[in-house]
Amino acid sequence: MAEEDRGLKRRHLIFYLEVYDENTNELLGHVVDLTTRGIKLVSKLPIPVGSVHKLRMELPEGYFEEKTLHFEAKCLWSTNDVNPDFFDAGFELTKGLDRMTRDILLGLIDQLGFND
Repeated sequence: MAEEDRGLKRRHLIFYLEVYDENTNELLGHVVDLTTRGIKLVSKLPIPVGSVHKLRMELPEGYFEEKTLHFEAKCLWSTNDVNPDFFDAGFELTKGLDRMTRDILLGLIDQLGFND
């Protein structure tokens, strides 16, 4: 999908925020970039395309009152990373975001995004 087809520009962050699977409490991966509609993770294991996950993102200290962000996302694609020891996966947020979650995602993009 071309960048202009997505409708939202993806922003790379200055932190690789940790994302956990809520059901297993295992680290699923680290955020590479995000929008208010999706995220890209880099992980040690491949993530099955089509799988839906309840996720918990650990937020950086000193930026938000909340320590974690909870949301559901579906893996739309997964591929090998440029580093052969890792995998990249793209997720679409599957449920509408509540105001707090959307505000935090926008804050992450605004405060921690690279100016590219």
